[in-house]
Amino acid sequence: MAKKTEDKPVLERTYNVPLRKEWLKSPRYKRAKKAMTALKQFLAKHTKSENVKIGKYANLEIWKHGIKNPPHHIKVDVVKDKEGVVTAELVGAPKEKAPEPKKPAKKETAGKFEEEVQKLKSKTKEVMKEKAEELSEKIEEAKEEKAEEAKDIQKEELKELKEQVMKKPHRSKSVQDNSEKKSETNVKSPRSDQGMSRGEHRVKSQ
Repeated sequence: MAKKTEDKPVLERTYNVPLRKEWLKSPRYKRAKKAMTALKQFLAKHTKSENVKIGKYANLEIWKHGIKNPPHHIKVDVVKDKEGVVTAELVGAPKEKAPEPKKPAKKETAGKFEEEVQKLKSKTKEVMKEKAEELSEKIEEAKEEKAEEAKDIQKEELKELKEQVMKKPHRSKSVQDNSEKKSETNVKSPRSDQGMSRGEHRVKSQ
């Protein structure tokens, strides 16, 4: 494995930058801002680069006493990269480590994720099957209950019909008796007429 070659800076210097001459030209409530612009202009002039970045600790040093009281001078370490980026930081400031690039996720994590997804899918399928079975059971129970109710209704209807049928023969017998009596009276009447004479028939007819 070849060692990684670190990018060496093109220029490294330390400057003691005078600021008072510039911020005296601005009002008191803008002195710190003017000091920052003066520092950037000084570094751009001496490093011949317009891409200038001020470090955190240098910024804090200028703004330490507020916007009205910036320092007269500031001592900074200046580093220029191959790309022309100039960074200025206060002398003696702690160096911050550059963030390490994130490593790509391993295939194992992807495989585990897929396994978890499959497990969740299988669980959901099982739950759906259970719910479907419960619904089918409920539907069958409801059908059975309806069938039982229909059978009970049919039985009640049959009972009512039987009761009606049992009542009808008694009525028919009474009707038959009445009809027989009427027939007997009709049969007896001609016999009585036969014994009568012609004169009596005439009188009856009149």
